[in-house]
Amino acid sequence: MPVDRCAWCGSDPLYVAYHDEEWGVPCRDEQTLFELLILEGMQAGLSWLTILRKRENFRRAFSSFRPEVIAHYRESDRTRLLSNPGIVRNRAKIDAAIGNARALLELWQRGDSLTAYLWQEGAAPIQNRWCTLAEVPAETPESRDLAKRLKSAGFRFVGPTICYAWMQAAGRVNDHLVHCHRHEACARLAA
Repeated sequence: MPVDRCAWCGSDPLYVAYHDEEWGVPCRDEQTLFELLILEGMQAGLSWLTILRKRENFRRAFSSFRPEVIAHYRESDRTRLLSNPGIVRNRAKIDAAIGNARALLELWQRGDSLTAYLWQEGAAPIQNRWCTLAEVPAETPESRDLAKRLKSAGFRFVGPTICYAWMQAAGRVNDHLVHCHRHEACARLAA
């Protein structure tokens, strides 16, 4: 019997696995949240499938997304990244990733975290009940607030649309369509 899924994931096995196993699952792991935030920034203007296909290359190129390593990248690392055909070679996005690692270290030094920014005061995931992809917003008041707070903490490539995609990916919002087999599963994980 066919399984109902959100139409955006299509039939590509990598996309289907991401949809079924990761997207919308509540995540509070700091390093995973950092990886997702960087990848959402890299995705701007591209398809998410493009980023998924390059994800392992990104992990290798960006020291497994360890912010304490990336924050100390030098010009030689920028040059290495800009010449790597396995990732998105956009100087502004690469500079933002390095800068975001530095901003995260500063957050940690202040006793704060990405987890706290995303999951303010132990907030539960928002359980949306969309029936069609057309209903799913590109940004929300919550994503606008999150973008503003991240920018004030020194993060870049964190506009409201990127922040909303990050919220979706990290399960801060459950935007699986109601007919999708993952909607109720993610709602149970949030309980």
